[in-house]
Amino acid sequence: MSTYETLAARFARCVTLFRDPGAKEEQKAEFRALLALLKDSAVSLRAAGGHLEVNGVRCEDAGLAGLVQRLELHGVGEIALPAEPPPAQLFELMRALADQPGSDDLTSRLMAQGVDRIRVMPPAPERRASGPVATRADFESRDAVVPHAAERPSRPLGTDGILKGEPWRDTKSVPLTGVPLVSHDPPPPPAADALPGTAGSAPAAPPPPPPTAPPPSTSSQPPAPPAPPAPPPAPPAAPAPPRPAAKAAPAPARASAASPAPAAATLPLPAGAPDVLAHLGRNPTAPDAGDLLAALVQHAEAALKQRRPDHLLGVIIGIARVEDGVAEGSGARRQYGIALRRIFTKAALDALVRLLAEPMYRADAITALRRGGAAAVEVLMDMLVAAPTMPERRAAFDALRHMTEGTDQLVHALDHREWYVVRNVAELIGELGIEDAVPALARRLDHEDERVRKAVAMALAKIGTRAAVEPLRRALRDPSSEVRLQIALGIGGQKAAALAMPLVVAMEDEKDETVLRELILALGRIGSPDAVQALIKWSQPAGRIFGRKPAALRLAAVEGLRLAGTPAAHGTLDGLADDGDREVRSAARAAVSELGRKRRG
Repeated sequence: MSTYETLAARFARCVTLFRDPGAKEEQKAEFRALLALLKDSAVSLRAAGGHLEVNGVRCEDAGLAGLVQRLELHGVGEIALPAEPPPAQLFELMRALADQPGSDDLTSRLMAQGVDRIRVMPPAPERRASGPVATRADFESRDAVVPHAAERPSRPLGTDGILKGEPWRDTKSVPLTGVPLVSHDPPPPPAADALPGTAGSAPAAPPPPPPTAPPPSTSSQPPAPPAPPAPPPAPPAAPAPPRPAAKAAPAPARASAASPAPAAATLPLPAGAPDVLAHLGRNPTAPDAGDLLAALVQHAEAALKQRRPDHLLGVIIGIARVEDGVAEGSGARRQYGIALRRIFTKAALDALVRLLAEPMYRADAITALRRGGAAAVEVLMDMLVAAPTMPERRAAFDALRHMTEGTDQLVHALDHREWYVVRNVAELIGELGIEDAVPALARRLDHEDERVRKAVAMALAKIGTRAAVEPLRRALRDPSSEVRLQIALGIGGQKAAALAMPLVVAMEDEKDETVLRELILALGRIGSPDAVQALIKWSQPAGRIFGRKPAALRLAAVEGLRLAGTPAAHGTLDGLADDGDREVRSAARAAVSELGRKRRG
């Protein structure tokens, strides 16, 4: 076995062992061996076309399929490891890959643990000689290019960088910049450049000459004219110089005296708007509140005409923050709602969507788009389908995950003619848990493209309610093991209790051991009485046909019992602590110890 294949095999086995809480000693030994292999040079592991490449060399070992599946599950296309990676950071990477995806994506989890030497990147679009603008051939296959695709005339179809075969979970587990720390994103000089006080900060430097003031009193006069900027006709801007420290605030400093100060301190505002927001902040229900809101609407319209979406966003967030201090259901509250509806035109929503690609504005842009309701969802859907770059498409996906209105439009998008749109929408529906979409998802279980069926199966599994039982029973008979695996990976929680028996029945006919192991773990996450009873049977040494079950499946059942954590599961683990199989015995004891610590805690 070559050095690269040895390293890949070690890495894969290490991830597998980290999924087994009872294999502490094996974990340590394998982890040390992997560190030794990484001592001399940096290594890049890349999942491509269902295979693993190490430093660009394809590794054919059959045992690497599980690692490729884990990378795809977490939306990882490539992992870059430095020479001699910090053991603590490599340990956190192994733990993250071994765990199931959670509310935080893998990169966010690593960042929170201080992992800064290991880079995790999304699946990269295939390179083509036809240039940066992709053609329709990009959507057809992950592994093959449509013949003569390069001969077609290239024109922007809004498809550059589209994911090929990887579900949209890629978008939630990988940062938009492709690096593990968002601090690598460009700093916010554009906002700083927009500061009206930046020109005034230069005159602040001349104060050093005061000691020589007596001799060159005449020379001290020239610097004085620049200090009060005469060109700006608006005198209210004079107090701006004290505020240069707040680099994101182009508004006059006096706005900070009012309640909407957070908006003025974090978002740029057009000239005059800070005064209006300050007045509203002092008395949100003042008799002239309607006139002040009308003035802010005009400021927003002017910002749109001047192509300053950041100013537009500042006005919207400023209004929303003042509105928070107004009683629900009051007439004044309705005035604020009317003002925001006047601002949210199609052009305004398009401008806000463009800010999603800017890290410094992203959170506020999502907040503003949520207030845009169904119209904002429509704009985001258009961006999801036709955005020319992958970062824009991921930004639209992430924003749609936060929307609370208009999500019924997603259900209609499942009938889109393009397979990649159906796949992306299905993944999004699964993230949002839209139960009303179950009938439409069920119709897509017969889609000719396996990538669509995988996304639909995962969405149904994440929804996991009683309405999804029958469609999932059909999906568990899909000829593709990848589709069946998605169901096992997506199921979990007490809401999926109705799925326990369909899983048990499907396990009787399942031939793929990888799928079978994940189905067993899914029963553990469900944790219902039926699920625990099935796990107890799978944990026993006696088999169905050939006498004894594979040790890997018994270990999976032990892990499932630990996940369930019910009294029946605990009692079974106590009995397995004396099992004849050393691995099962060790795993059972570790599970009992962990459950005991949880109860004491």
